[in-house]
Amino acid sequence: MIDHLPVLLVVVPIVGAAVPLVASLYTDRAGWPIAAVTMLGHAALAGLLVREVWTGGVVSYAVGGFALPYGIELAVDGLSVAVVALVSAVSLGVLAYARRAGPHENTFYSQFLLLVTGLTGMTVTGDVFNLYVFLEITGLAAYGLVASGREASAAVAALKYLILGTVGASLYLLGVGYALAATGTLNMADMSAKLAAYGYDSTLVLTAFGLMVGGLAVKVALFPLHTWQPDAYANSPDSVSAFISALVSTVSAYALARLLFSVFTVEFLTAVPAARWALLAVASVSIVAGSALAVSQSSVQRMLAYSSVSQFGLVIAGFAVGTPIAVVGATVHLVGHAVMKGGLFAASGIIERETGATTIGGYAGMGTRTPLAAGAFTVLALGMVGIPPAIGFVGKWYILVGAVEAELWPVVAVLLLSTLLTLAYFARLGERLYFAEPTIREEGAVADGGAESASDSQPDRGVSTGMLAVVVVAAVLAVALTAAVPALEQLLTETLPPLLQ
Repeated sequence: MIDHLPVLLVVVPIVGAAVPLVASLYTDRAGWPIAAVTMLGHAALAGLLVREVWTGGVVSYAVGGFALPYGIELAVDGLSVAVVALVSAVSLGVLAYARRAGPHENTFYSQFLLLVTGLTGMTVTGDVFNLYVFLEITGLAAYGLVASGREASAAVAALKYLILGTVGASLYLLGVGYALAATGTLNMADMSAKLAAYGYDSTLVLTAFGLMVGGLAVKVALFPLHTWQPDAYANSPDSVSAFISALVSTVSAYALARLLFSVFTVEFLTAVPAARWALLAVASVSIVAGSALAVSQSSVQRMLAYSSVSQFGLVIAGFAVGTPIAVVGATVHLVGHAVMKGGLFAASGIIERETGATTIGGYAGMGTRTPLAAGAFTVLALGMVGIPPAIGFVGKWYILVGAVEAELWPVVAVLLLSTLLTLAYFARLGERLYFAEPTIREEGAVADGGAESASDSQPDRGVSTGMLAVVVVAAVLAVALTAAVPALEQLLTETLPPLLQ
């Protein structure tokens, strides 16, 4: 079974996704236990894979036994195994949250497991076309989950997400076609060697790079390709917001990094400095624009969504810098952001359920009304700012040091500015939570124009111990994961030697 771990990680959730549909013939409430059992199996397999990569290095699997590079390869190294573990852990956390929060229909959990399938496949594949297939599976499942909201705005947000997501996937696929024309292969490792032989400065290779990176930039939601994200995050159910905000753009950013390092390589970025600077420019604009838009929001969830635009700009900037310490920092921030942002959306969902507050004005005085959720929210927000000893500080510090080593001073200035802007919008929210007079009365009636009624915001306002436990664990992990950074750095160094040695 050890030899088949990469493919089992994909097969288990896709088989699990079919079971709730069959169970619907008998009951519409079998989805959660089926999803829970499936994800526990997925987590066990992910744990075994982490151990295998840690002790034995890169794990490679030829699907169907077809000889490489003609067959489809699944390849897992230190970078991909960290993301696999992240997908499994976050999915279990969201399941614990959704046990009470819902949605409760079997179809929801089928889409949930289908999304896990797509995310896992994107992470373990070593084939650029296979990456497209899993990218589409991820997109289709995410569109359906966003549309599972009760209001019409959720359907509109899902349609917008569908249109822009399809454009992004199509651009990526077109880029794959150009790369195939240049190299005659779809295997990442084989394509990397043949791209170097073909010539990095050729029009065909540059076009392939631009289209593939551009398509993934839509999925990551870099500015100005981010317009699907705020509506999708703000209008979907709170469990869905926590899920997709933590993982969908995260795994897309991983895919972009995999494209940079396993297909085009750092040598391409060195040989074609315009490509590096273009990527750094897009990432830097995303950092500043995302933060500026977050500062201007009145809705908490839209503020968090625009914050993601900024934070993923930071991650992509770290990968584009390309020095060992910057790449480690980008990976650390990628993992840390998933935990922190998923926890923030879950905490905001709890606050909304308990008080009806969804705006920054409505959060006034809610720190005493919902002390556990508000406390977790505050810890996670400080981690996003980069206050030590949170994981957010370590990731940003590594990226900053990498940019200084590379003497990319404009990037250094943007990174410092982003921290100040992040502090600006989260400090404003913290001040409202703990130091402002409540604008929403205990029974949820509207007290001023900036607050909203609790009864209108969420039909099911129940909050379970499991939901509270999820946000508390996320807050604890935002600090505790700092201790795991040396191990992650060692894992990356040992399994990505061309990049990090």
